[in-house]
Amino acid sequence: MTDIKKAIVLAAGFGTRFLPMTKAIPKEMLPLVDRPLLHFFVEEILEAGVKDIVFVTHKNKRAIEDYFDRAPELEHFLEERGKHELACIVRDIASVASFGYVRQKEQKGVADAVLAARHLIGDEPFAVMSGDDLIDAHPSPLKQMADVYQKYHAPVTCLMRVPPEKTDKYGIIEGSEVEPGVWKITRAVEKPAPAEAPTNLATLTRFILTPDFWPYLENVQPVKGELYIPPAIDAYIKDGHAFYGCEVKGTWYDCGDKLGYMRAVVDMGLKHPEIGKQFGAWLGEKYRKQG
Repeated sequence: MTDIKKAIVLAAGFGTRFLPMTKAIPKEMLPLVDRPLLHFFVEEILEAGVKDIVFVTHKNKRAIEDYFDRAPELEHFLEERGKHELACIVRDIASVASFGYVRQKEQKGVADAVLAARHLIGDEPFAVMSGDDLIDAHPSPLKQMADVYQKYHAPVTCLMRVPPEKTDKYGIIEGSEVEPGVWKITRAVEKPAPAEAPTNLATLTRFILTPDFWPYLENVQPVKGELYIPPAIDAYIKDGHAFYGCEVKGTWYDCGDKLGYMRAVVDMGLKHPEIGKQFGAWLGEKYRKQG
């Protein structure tokens, strides 16, 4: 049983890399076969034993609220036509967790988005997740991180190794490996140039944070006009606090990137219980024809 009861899911970005689609549809609602990206994040959160979920959005993302709300007319329509199983699926989406919503007033970065939800979290440990980084893993990434939190009773971030030449796209950590895949962080740097990066261990926007971390988020200084979490981690560590990193075991898809998203579409399509086999056969045939 985890001590973490609440999670913040960040979904306030404009999704500029997916324009023009994201002019009308939140990028977090882009589909992987028949479920939007955010559905997978909610399932991950639930697997970690967390039931209270706060979405940080902005004014053009009402589709997120609609998706996780009841749809009585649709449910009635499906029941009338004998589609009881589908009606249950639609109904259950709204009942799996307690959902709350808050808007980020301006696009001022990840740390600012987390702070927007502070009044709904209170003084207790909480999880933070981005709507971009899908990780296919069992147990779920957040469950793996929660296990590290339960052992060390300190904040935890999700780590993934990135190509050394791409460190300037991520927050990068330095530290000591205290057990296989678990790092005690000694330094965190936001988007260092490859020649200056201490490692290639990137901290993704998946965190378990404790109440004493709030002041560090409040005092973080902007980097190129945005407020990021790694500088807050660095300040927290310099004040003598422990912060850990968990190298999550799983397949990472950067769904904030077109290619990363398309990889997720293909892999999730191949695993889909309804169409996976047919989709795989079609892909194989297409590959043979092109070869």
